[in-house]
Amino acid sequence: MRFGVITLFPGMFDALWDSGVVGRALKQGKISLSFWNPRDFAHDRHRTVDARPYGGGPGMVMGIQPLRDAIHAGRTELGKGCRVLYLSPQGRRLDQEGLEILAAYESLLFVAGRYEGVDERLIEMEVDEEWSIGDYVLSGGELAAMVMIDGVARLLPGVLGAAESAQQDSFVDGLLDCPHYTRPEIIEGYRVPPVLLSGNHKAIRRWRLKQALGRTWLKRPDLLSRRILDLEQQHLLAEFIREYQAEHREPR
Repeated sequence: MRFGVITLFPGMFDALWDSGVVGRALKQGKISLSFWNPRDFAHDRHRTVDARPYGGGPGMVMGIQPLRDAIHAGRTELGKGCRVLYLSPQGRRLDQEGLEILAAYESLLFVAGRYEGVDERLIEMEVDEEWSIGDYVLSGGELAAMVMIDGVARLLPGVLGAAESAQQDSFVDGLLDCPHYTRPEIIEGYRVPPVLLSGNHKAIRRWRLKQALGRTWLKRPDLLSRRILDLEQQHLLAEFIREYQAEHREPR
């Protein structure tokens, strides 16, 4: 997978190179990441990339020409299968299904806006898809691009250390992840659940599924409303709810 970003601040992406799953994948050549700064495509000596909005109002709007030329350069380098994505509050809300869709493309070119956004005509002429990472305001699209690059990269073959890791992540099967534990077995009276020490892989699988269902019921019930549970899942969720309600029942 080849990633590219149109950004005024390519230095913000150093964090991706320096550490973590994405950094390792970049160093191993499993993914690539390139940048195009609109200022490098500006035609005036001040390298101007923004202007006052027509109709008045506060702030500045990123102009078409430098952005469009940067996008064309990015498309040329990333190849014919490149998809241009604009990070925008009006875009499709990012979720795990969206990441899986994006991971199927050959290359992705993110347009990170700044100021009051970009000239609407640029979106109409050059952008294939608009995406949002949530209903809140950031100073620019760079952080959103980093979120999406990380989320897509970990779905690509060979990027994660353990082949099963991505499949066990929260949201992959529409549920939150189950709790995880490591050494020590006991700390300040808090114990690792005995089933995880039993060596019974069938029991461990059922416990993890039950906890994932229960955690989703407690913290993100909206996710369950979108799922059709099979008989085993229905049984395990009902069992979790009974146990939870019994444990948290107020004394009379």
